[in-house]
Amino acid sequence: MPLLKIDNLSKSFGGLKAVSNLNIEINEGELIGLIGPNGAGKTTVFNLLTGVYDKTEGKMEFQDKNISGLKPYQVTQRGMARTFQNIRLFSDLTVIDNVKIAYHQRTSYSLVSTLFRLPSYYSGEEEMQHKAMELLKIFNLEDKAEETAKNLPYGEQRRLEIARALGTEPKLLLLDEPAAGMNPQETHDLMNLIRWIREQFKLTILLIEHDMSLVMGVCERIYVLDYGMIIAQGTPSEIKNNPKVIEAYLGEEVV
Repeated sequence: MPLLKIDNLSKSFGGLKAVSNLNIEINEGELIGLIGPNGAGKTTVFNLLTGVYDKTEGKMEFQDKNISGLKPYQVTQRGMARTFQNIRLFSDLTVIDNVKIAYHQRTSYSLVSTLFRLPSYYSGEEEMQHKAMELLKIFNLEDKAEETAKNLPYGEQRRLEIARALGTEPKLLLLDEPAAGMNPQETHDLMNLIRWIREQFKLTILLIEHDMSLVMGVCERIYVLDYGMIIAQGTPSEIKNNPKVIEAYLGEEVV
């Protein structure tokens, strides 16, 4: 069975159909791209998957269970995490606290332990501190652990957001334009990082991105969305040579 299966998914806002009869299957361990022009419906798909929006029609199954109608926190508990096109950190908290928050849903101690500061509370907090610091080391942010998140440079905020998503211990990671605002060297480093975390954390990744060097360099299969509908799917080589995709999105200059 696919890890994620989307059947005839549609979403309308009034008279506007933002997503129309979408069908996507993603197998465990794959690294998949979702591309298309601005307004094609890519982020709407992410919002439907993660419970931000309710679907109008269709079905979404994750790990062979229906996730339609779940709240965002319930989707996260099921094993799906995301980043956002516009960074959404807890900007006034420290770097390490941003990551520790992600671990709280997996915490083993109870509310009673927290209120009365029982030994299980302290051992749980110590474990979260250790796990959060290990993630920060992976993203070269351990020296910034006690800095306020909003004071990080843009590229480091992007990395912190990915680290926080990984703190929820997901099976499927949704990355919404992770290279936005990055220079070519940062994008190249991000490409290597995405490959590495897929292998290290045994993740499946669905990626929205406008930077075609990143998409073509890292994705194994790509879905192309235009006006809320899939117009093509295939390998990077098949996509960049598809006449419909060239006309709708890539243009003749893409090689």
